Amino acid sequence: MEQEFYRGLAHRVRALAEKADPFTRRRLLDLAKRYDAKGEPLRPGATERPLPVPRTTPPSIFTTPGEA
Repeated sequence: MEQEFYRGLAHRVRALAEKADPFTRRRLLDLAKRYDAKGEPLRPGATERPLPVPRTTPPSIFTTPGEA
């Protein structure tokens, strides 16, 4: 659903670019490219970065009463 949304935005921005002056057209086409990139389906191998390994806390040198 999100892919369709961004594809639709890219299409509308390109339609606006057809009627715009050269400077604005270039900017609108760049924007449409960004929308296209957001609307592309994720590649099967493209996943989010894994979470970092949690740090382990160093052992305490002090003991609480009753632990000794």
